[in-house]
Amino acid sequence: MKTLIIGGGASGLIAAIYASTNSDVTILEKNKTLGKKILITGNGKCNYWNSNQDISNYYSSDIDILKDILDEDSKIEINNLFDKIGLVAKIKNGYYYPYSNQATTVQTALIKEIENRGVNVEYETIVTDISFDNEFIVKTNKGDFKADKVIVSTGSYACSKTGSDGYGYEVAKKFGHTIIKPVPSLVQLKAKGNFFKDWAGVRSDVELTYNNKTEVGEIQLTDYGVSGVCVYNLSSMISRDLQESNPILKINFLPFIKSPIDFINYMNDRNNVVINRNVSELLDGLLNYKLVNLLLKLSGIERTDKWSDISNSKKTILADNLINFNLEIIDTTGFDRAQTCSGGIDLKEINPSTMESLKQKGLFFTGEILDADGKCGGYNLEFAFITGYKAGRTND
Repeated sequence: MKTLIIGGGASGLIAAIYASTNSDVTILEKNKTLGKKILITGNGKCNYWNSNQDISNYYSSDIDILKDILDEDSKIEINNLFDKIGLVAKIKNGYYYPYSNQATTVQTALIKEIENRGVNVEYETIVTDISFDNEFIVKTNKGDFKADKVIVSTGSYACSKTGSDGYGYEVAKKFGHTIIKPVPSLVQLKAKGNFFKDWAGVRSDVELTYNNKTEVGEIQLTDYGVSGVCVYNLSSMISRDLQESNPILKINFLPFIKSPIDFINYMNDRNNVVINRNVSELLDGLLNYKLVNLLLKLSGIERTDKWSDISNSKKTILADNLINFNLEIIDTTGFDRAQTCSGGIDLKEINPSTMESLKQKGLFFTGEILDADGKCGGYNLEFAFITGYKAGRTND
């Protein structure tokens, strides 16, 4: 059997490893090297797995099919493969990194394995068309390639500097697949307002809430809106909803306080203990001074005002701004700054056991091109590895 894998990223490399067991495998890679995106994951450390395997860490239009794809046997198989290719995990708060703390360790281990298995790689090869007539004919800038099986592992629109351009969606559409509109995910969010220069550069530990989903962690306040891991983890839902409206992201800048009355009581107690301080000085012990200045301004309160002199109505406004700040999201920073995409090929049109198209026998899809994406924490690489394994092992 001849197998062509279009794309030599994480899922393509895993697919090649398993397909090489009883197939002649060629990877068609548009870059000069394989696994380019692996090098930028986890800030260059490559967070490739996570101890927390709850399905709530993923998003998809069909979560039940996604559960079938991410089955326990496949997870065990991938972790066994990690051992066989020499990866040693350093686990921090459930996040798996190579013990070297270098993404190149993962990239090199996967490339060495396909070399040992005799996988052929055609570099700087751009696919221009795919057709099927008793066999697949893949047209490229380096001529035609023929195969019995084609695995499309091209990535999504996200992070184009790694070579992802969304071509795989065109292949899927050509063979009759439904594409759920891809939108940026694990991405910064742009918001509505004219005050962002006042909080730009501030980092703060917050509680974020959107559609009853809550994330706790550090947020980065920017001159366009917000960034940070907890923002990224909600960006998939928000990015999808942006197609219909401007979502409202709620920020609690004081996560240990849950209601306006609790904040007012807290400040009353603080004012009695930390004496002879104005309201700004009382809050400066809790938050960055730039953020304090802005929230006081938005609440109509002067920095020099004494807490006891502020009206109850303004205290309530300040409390809302501190623990229930409504941020209207108007856009993301786009595909180029996104780590992955939300949306893609409808999972209902894919066999979850093999990743084979239900529209065209012998055609398989893996990784980001499918309608599934995960939070930060190694989930997107896990999905890439498992779908690559399932597509690669199937040689019927």
